[in-house]
Amino acid sequence: MKRSAKAVWKGTVKDGSGVLTTQSTTLNETQYSFKSRFEEGVGTNPEELLAAAHAGCFTMKTSALLTEAGYIPETLETDCKISLDDGKVTLSELTLNAKVPAISEEDFQKIAKEAKETCPISVAFSFDKTLTANLIN
Repeated sequence: MKRSAKAVWKGTVKDGSGVLTTQSTTLNETQYSFKSRFEEGVGTNPEELLAAAHAGCFTMKTSALLTEAGYIPETLETDCKISLDDGKVTLSELTLNAKVPAISEEDFQKIAKEAKETCPISVAFSFDKTLTANLIN
């Protein structure tokens, strides 16, 4: 399986702007710029897209592992924060809030940790990844 996206940029890095389009067109000429990346401008940025990819992948992997272990998750909600320091992505911080009936705290933490370590996006990232997993019942 291959997925694709296209970026088009016009102008200088500070004064120019670009658009991103994904194969599915969920992003369809979505604006990004220096201001949306480093300030508070309108549009998205690469780090926000990395955060969305990591949150989505980790959450699906957690659901799969819970299901394989015989649990039926009611709700899995993941927040991901990506840190960009000195021009490098340095950290992905995952925070999971989950409602999973009949699971022990120990089993929940074990499964969440395994998902963090094995989801395809986690595996692709060479920078540090942290996880705070909260079981809400």
